[in-house]
Amino acid sequence: MNKKLPICLIVLGIAFTSSILPDQELKESIKRGQEVYATSCQNCHMEDGKGMPDINPPLAKADYLKKPTKTLITVILEGQSGEVVVNGKKYNGIMPAMDYLDDMQIADVLNYMNNSWGNKIPGVVTPAAVKAQRK
Repeated sequence: MNKKLPICLIVLGIAFTSSILPDQELKESIKRGQEVYATSCQNCHMEDGKGMPDINPPLAKADYLKKPTKTLITVILEGQSGEVVVNGKKYNGIMPAMDYLDDMQIADVLNYMNNSWGNKIPGVVTPAAVKAQRK
């Protein structure tokens, strides 16, 4: 038997597994993020992510979610007040700081929002990225 064959199979197996793992990890993050959203975000942005007209902006198909990840993490950590424009519409409400959420919860909820309600924001938000934004 050719000794190179088992080595090739091992290398292919590792390559195949590593290409699947990030997708599986993202799916698990999205699932956890849905739970965080339900307890921490849904009251204002609604279950369907459409927000409350003239009060709280939508997250569904929201151009605002295309902002840099650092900006979105900061909004969750520090809150936001004043005028914000989402999908061409102005909102002037207050979002409280949610710095009580841990790094994984914030990463998970952003991954959930980036992949729900018609949003297809590329990339994965990691707990390390959130940790780097904490002050």
